[in-house]
Amino acid sequence: MDPLFEVHMLNEVGKTKAGRLAEEFDRLLSAVVGIAGAGGREIAIVKTKLEEGCFFAKKAMANQKENQA
Repeated sequence: MDPLFEVHMLNEVGKTKAGRLAEEFDRLLSAVVGIAGAGGREIAIVKTKLEEGCFFAKKAMANQKENQA
């Protein structure tokens, strides 16, 4: 299978890192909303792009052998 499509099970270190990434993206979203406001199309796009960024950050971390079970 092409590595692009493989599923990686995380070990405890990987799970901790995934949680930390999620917390940092949540912190960033809270800061942006605090400055720009919570409503409107633009914030909806910001949320979508941060969700996408968080996904790929977690994928990058999960691809590292030291984070896999």
